Amino acid sequence: MDLQHIIQEYGLLTMILLAIVSFVAGFIDAVVGGGGLILTPFMLINFPRLELPVIFGTNKISGFCGTALAVGNYARRVKYNFKLLSIFSVLALLAAFGGAQVVNLIPTNSLKPFLLIVLIIIAVYTFFKKDLGDHPTKQLPFIKQAIYGGAFSILIGFYDGFFGPGTGSFLILVFVVVLGFDFLNASAYAKFINCITNIGALLVFISKGQFILPMAIIMAIFNMAGSYFGSSMALTKGNGFIRKIFLVIVTLMIARYGWEVFSNK
Repeated sequence: MDLQHIIQEYGLLTMILLAIVSFVAGFIDAVVGGGGLILTPFMLINFPRLELPVIFGTNKISGFCGTALAVGNYARRVKYNFKLLSIFSVLALLAAFGGAQVVNLIPTNSLKPFLLIVLIIIAVYTFFKKDLGDHPTKQLPFIKQAIYGGAFSILIGFYDGFFGPGTGSFLILVFVVVLGFDFLNASAYAKFINCITNIGALLVFISKGQFILPMAIIMAIFNMAGSYFGSSMALTKGNGFIRKIFLVIVTLMIARYGWEVFSNK
């Protein structure tokens, strides 16, 4: 499907809105994750004739480009522990690949009630723990960091390949609460791993032709622009800014999943 056909079928205004939403999603995703909270529903509503795996595959191409740019931006200021990242990344990559393989086998609606409960707990905990993520709080031994972080990398990696929205936010919470990172470093690590999980899912979607390249290119350009501004602002404004955005995104995710659960969507 070429660009002219897409515009004829869905309209120029829809494509312009897709570009704008991709920019906003890239901005949010670079700061705290959760860009899929905005972009995925937009595509589901405005491109109803596209199959679900095609929407996911097209979205993943865009997300990967934006996330990769954010990783490069964070790398200028944040010092990564590449031994930890290697462990987390390999496990998340394999899990995301597996998750993308079963995207057509398990109804995503079955996840929503569980996700709603988890998100409410996350929001309440983050809101009342005012100093959460302001500075590093733990000095865990390397082996514990590898075990705890590796286990969550598998769980969240599978979720990202299978469904996706909110992956970055879940990763950030794990790095802050479980591993004791501050929000800035947690965001940087989350973007790196999220980039890897996108690769794992893309290997499946691209091999099956489940994407629309012209649409993905438009989305990627604007997602990268938003990602650059988002990661730059996070680096400039620091932990307090990231914590506020994190709470906003988690609240929006609660509203979204709550509506879908109770309206049986």
